[in-house]
Amino acid sequence: MLRTVLVAPLAISLTVLSCGPSASEADAGSEAAEFDPADAEANAEANLEIRRVLYRTAEIDGLEIFYREAGSRDNPTLLLLHGFPTSSHMFRNLMPALADEYHLVAPDYPGFGYSSMPALEEFDYTFDRLAEVVEALVDQLGLDSYSIYLQDYGAPVGFRLAAKHPERVQALIVQNGNAYDEGLRDFWDPIKAYWAERTSENAEPLRGFLTLDVTKWQYLHGVRDSTTVSPDTWHHVQPLLDRPGNNEIQLALFYSYGSNPPLYPAWQEYLRTYQPPTLIVWGQNDYIFPAEGAHPYKRDLTNLEFHLLDTGHFALAEKGAEIAGLIRSFLDRNVKGP
Repeated sequence: MLRTVLVAPLAISLTVLSCGPSASEADAGSEAAEFDPADAEANAEANLEIRRVLYRTAEIDGLEIFYREAGSRDNPTLLLLHGFPTSSHMFRNLMPALADEYHLVAPDYPGFGYSSMPALEEFDYTFDRLAEVVEALVDQLGLDSYSIYLQDYGAPVGFRLAAKHPERVQALIVQNGNAYDEGLRDFWDPIKAYWAERTSENAEPLRGFLTLDVTKWQYLHGVRDSTTVSPDTWHHVQPLLDRPGNNEIQLALFYSYGSNPPLYPAWQEYLRTYQPPTLIVWGQNDYIFPAEGAHPYKRDLTNLEFHLLDTGHFALAEKGAEIAGLIRSFLDRNVKGP
């Protein structure tokens, strides 16, 4: 006998071959006869609804700030802060993977993704200002406690929030997000030259970081299997980088990144003082933020779960399922509790 069943929660149709009822089924009046496809389908649809990602905007200081949101607000919140040159798009698969038990919010900074991109003359593209916009969004959404996922640019944005409002932070998830001098190695030499002298000559090499070849390299360098990384990633990012005026915005943020290392001691003091439970999930083959930047967290944190993964800068692109599992286990133990 052939029968098709709908299996929750993934709503996968399976064709099962059966040669007839077993003895136990017959003795019990055939439990299989009690199977109700309508109930299974309803459960599957409910599960998909729980995991649905919503696409919203909020007005912050006259700007339209785009953000993705998933999961019930009754559950613990995870604030997802993206890196360069991407956006909340980098969390598109992680969010539904965790939305059954967690509330997730992933904003796009001004100048990134689908948020407003005011001209340089109209907006101060600094990490202080990006953090202010994210803080205003958090306040508007009424999020008074949350964990933070920090990746790349998300680290200086998130650490500004955490140091200012330590009482709000339930946990940290650090994925190639730097807070130590040891993490700024060879890749940063031309950017450091720009910090020292903000000239057109020093800016010119940095424009190469904004090309399609380098964007693609950021996603593929250091990965174990490039066929697991969707080209949708760099083909989503590059047209946004290529918008008129965006290159100058990115150069302004390259320069502003120089404001972050002087704050490292304060962020490290925050870690030592408040000891937020922290999960490190670091792509160990990252050339931009190498593993040398991951190990120093061990100096300052006592409740630290530490994982170096065999992948590159955008670890979610190749190791998304593994990272989702590590996050769920970590938050279940440290935030959600028994």
